[in-house]
Amino acid sequence: MDFSITHLADEDVPRIVELCRTALDLEEDAAEAAQIVARLREQPGTGFVATVDGLVAGVVLGSIAHRDKSVGHIDLVAVRPDARRQGIGRALIGRAEAALAGLGATEVLLAGNPPYYAWPGIDVRYTPAVCAAMALGYEQDRTAWNMTADLSYAESPALRPTEPAEQRLAAKGITVRRATADDANALVEFARSTFGASWAGEVAHSIDREGAGLHLAVRGSVSGGEILGFAAFGSSRPSWFGPMGTAPTAQGLGIGGVLLRRCLREQHELGITRSQIGWVGPVPFYARNAGAWIERVFFLYRRQL
Repeated sequence: MDFSITHLADEDVPRIVELCRTALDLEEDAAEAAQIVARLREQPGTGFVATVDGLVAGVVLGSIAHRDKSVGHIDLVAVRPDARRQGIGRALIGRAEAALAGLGATEVLLAGNPPYYAWPGIDVRYTPAVCAAMALGYEQDRTAWNMTADLSYAESPALRPTEPAEQRLAAKGITVRRATADDANALVEFARSTFGASWAGEVAHSIDREGAGLHLAVRGSVSGGEILGFAAFGSSRPSWFGPMGTAPTAQGLGIGGVLLRRCLREQHELGITRSQIGWVGPVPFYARNAGAWIERVFFLYRRQL
C-alpha cells in the first residue's frame, strides 16, 4: 500500500477526528474523539497525517514534556483499521520521533504528557498498539490505571449525599463550594506549590468552562480563605474526573471524599453515567468513597533516541 505523510494542518482536524472515531476500538474513546483531539491540539507539539489515495489513513501527535525538555511524548497514534499492517503506524511514529529529536528530545515516551493528555499510556486492550510499541524497540516503563464510578442510578455509592459531612466540616470552620473564575489564580498557585506544575495546568482548565468543574474547600473567609483542597473534572474531557488533592495539613478531615462526590454529582447532572477517574493513585480511597473499581489499565513505554 502506497501512502504519503505530511505535517498536520488545522484543516486536517475534522478528518482526523473522523479517523479516530473509526480507529479507536473502545467505544468510550471513539465517542470522545473530538474532545481528545481538541485537548491534545491545545499544546505546542508536532503532528503528521498519512494519506492513501487522498484519504486519511493515520495520524500521530507528539509533544515535548512540560517538566523536562529532553523528553518527548507520543500523545496519539491511530491508523484506520483497513490500513493497518502496512507500515503506516511505524512510519508515523518515526516521523514524530525525528521531529521531537529536532526539538531537543533524547528519549520518547508512549505516555500521557499532563496537563494535555488523552490517556496515561496504551490501554492494554489495544493489542496492535502494544505490539507496535514492542516492535519499535520501546520498553515498558510503568503501569497505570483508571477507575470507574457508576453514576447511572441515584442510589449509587458515588452519589451519596455530602451534606452531613459538609456540616461537620463547617463546624470546624471549613467551607466547601464550587469554584468560580475569581478563584482561578489562588487555586492554580495552590496546585503548583503543593502538587506540581502539571496539576496546575489541569486545574486551570477545569474552572469556568463548559463540561468541566472544580470544587474546593477553604478555611476562613468563604471568598478568600486558606485553600485546603480541591477536586476537578472535565480537564481532559467531561466524563473524566481529576485531579484532586488535599493539603497535607488538612488530610484526615474527610475533605477529599466530600469534594470527590460533589464533582461526581455534577457529572451525573450533566448526563454522564460513568465517570473515569484518571491515572489513579489511592485505589482504596476511591473504592471506599465512590464504590469505584479498576477498569482500564495502561502500559507506559519509553525509548532512547
